[in-house]
Amino acid sequence: MLYLLLIIVFIVLPGFRVVQQYEKGVVFFFGKIIGIKEPGLCWIVPYFQWMKKVDFRTITMPIPPQKIITKDNVSVDISAVAYYKIVDATKSIVAIENVMSAINQIAQTTVRNIVGRFQLDEVLSERDAINKEIGSVLDTHTEAWGVVVSLVEIKDIELPENMQRAMAKQAEAEREKRSKIIAAEGELLASQKLGEAADVMAAHPIALQLRNLQTMAEISVEKNSTIIFPAQFMSTVKDINKFIAGEKG
Repeated sequence: MLYLLLIIVFIVLPGFRVVQQYEKGVVFFFGKIIGIKEPGLCWIVPYFQWMKKVDFRTITMPIPPQKIITKDNVSVDISAVAYYKIVDATKSIVAIENVMSAINQIAQTTVRNIVGRFQLDEVLSERDAINKEIGSVLDTHTEAWGVVVSLVEIKDIELPENMQRAMAKQAEAEREKRSKIIAAEGELLASQKLGEAADVMAAHPIALQLRNLQTMAEISVEKNSTIIFPAQFMSTVKDINKFIAGEKG
């Protein structure tokens, strides 16, 4: 009974391991991989075998700011974030010593190399294309380590102060240009409409006089208004009388 108790305490119980749902256990026997343990309760031979757990969840890895000189010689600080996950437990242990450190270093190098091939305007306007290219290059390097890089996103682009001021001036000049163009287009449209109205009034003189009367009526709405009768007003009255007389005849 004592021997059985000793076997249970020193051999059976120490061999139990729990592998979480998001993990897999790589079992070594005298330094050689002999199998993979799935999630759940498992048992290995204590003292002769040992198990290393590998996390299969997607890992978020921030890429620290990188000082990069763009193709048009502008110095910028760019930070990014990468998302990766281990898909092969054996490769992630055997092929590389520290997966996270290796991906972090290769990600920094890749960001510097790829962003440096673009001009500043392209870096600001074509982030999606740059993100895809960085992710593709990283995925190529990490495939041998049993890792898949699912996404890389440029998080922040910090420009020098003088470049920020220059871009602000450029944006202000662009807005002023658009406002002047809109104002000029409005003046052109107004002049065209005024020309059409002048043609109508030239063909029908009474229309101009009726417009004068309407304007005076609008002015007279305000109290204590001073109404100035144009010189042609008296001739207008005569024209209206002639028009009415012609209609009656």
